[in-house]
Amino acid sequence: MKKWIRVVGGALLTLIGTNWILQGSNAYGMTGGMNGKTEWLVAGVVVALVGLLLLVSGIRRLNSGPRS
Repeated sequence: MKKWIRVVGGALLTLIGTNWILQGSNAYGMTGGMNGKTEWLVAGVVVALVGLLLLVSGIRRLNSGPRS
Protein backbone atom coordinates (compact mmCIF):
# COMPACT_ATOMS: atom_id res chain seq x y z
CA MET A 1 0.00 0.00 0.00
CA LYS A 2 2.81 2.44 0.83
CA LYS A 3 4.26 1.99 -2.65
CA TRP A 4 1.11 3.41 -4.22
CA ILE A 5 1.26 6.54 -2.05
CA ARG A 6 4.41 7.66 -3.86
CA VAL A 7 2.85 7.06 -7.26
CA VAL A 8 -0.41 8.85 -6.48
CA GLY A 9 1.29 11.68 -4.59
CA GLY A 10 3.83 12.12 -7.35
CA ALA A 11 1.14 12.23 -10.00
CA LEU A 12 -0.86 14.82 -8.05
CA LEU A 13 2.18 17.02 -7.42
CA THR A 14 3.13 16.80 -11.10
CA LEU A 15 -0.37 17.90 -12.14
CA ILE A 16 -0.45 20.74 -9.61
CA GLY A 17 3.02 21.89 -10.63
CA THR A 18 2.08 21.82 -14.31
CA ASN A 19 -1.00 23.92 -13.58
CA TRP A 20 1.12 26.45 -11.68
CA ILE A 21 3.61 26.57 -14.56
CA LEU A 22 0.82 27.31 -17.01
CA GLN A 23 -0.68 29.97 -14.75
CA GLY A 24 2.68 31.56 -14.00
CA SER A 25 3.54 31.76 -17.70
CA ASN A 26 0.09 33.30 -18.42
CA ALA A 27 -0.79 30.45 -20.79
CA TYR A 28 -4.45 30.65 -19.74
CA GLY A 29 -4.68 34.28 -20.87
CA MET A 30 -6.48 35.42 -17.71
CA THR A 31 -5.72 38.32 -15.40
CA GLY A 32 -5.27 38.53 -11.66
CA GLY A 33 -4.31 35.98 -9.05
CA MET A 34 -1.48 33.66 -10.02
CA ASN A 35 -1.60 34.41 -13.75
CA GLY A 36 1.55 35.91 -15.24
CA LYS A 37 3.49 35.85 -11.95
CA THR A 38 7.05 34.56 -12.21
CA GLU A 39 7.11 33.24 -8.63
CA TRP A 40 4.30 30.80 -9.48
CA LEU A 41 6.15 29.67 -12.58
CA VAL A 42 9.25 28.89 -10.49
CA ALA A 43 7.22 27.24 -7.72
CA GLY A 44 5.43 25.16 -10.34
CA VAL A 45 8.71 23.92 -11.80
CA VAL A 46 9.96 22.90 -8.35
CA VAL A 47 6.70 21.16 -7.39
CA ALA A 48 6.47 19.38 -10.77
CA LEU A 49 10.07 18.14 -10.48
CA VAL A 50 9.48 16.82 -6.95
CA GLY A 51 6.32 15.14 -8.20
CA LEU A 52 8.15 13.51 -11.10
CA LEU A 53 10.87 12.23 -8.75
CA LEU A 54 8.24 10.71 -6.43
CA LEU A 55 6.35 9.24 -9.38
CA VAL A 56 9.45 7.62 -10.90
CA SER A 57 10.67 6.27 -7.56
CA GLY A 58 7.20 4.90 -6.80
CA ILE A 59 6.96 3.16 -10.16
CA ARG A 60 10.42 1.67 -9.70
CA ARG A 61 9.43 0.33 -6.28
CA LEU A 62 6.28 -1.20 -7.72
CA ASN A 63 8.25 -2.89 -10.49
CA SER A 64 10.93 -4.18 -8.10
CA GLY A 65 8.41 -6.08 -5.97
CA PRO A 66 8.63 -9.81 -5.37
CA ARG A 67 8.30 -11.92 -8.50
CA SER A 68 6.53 -15.24 -8.43
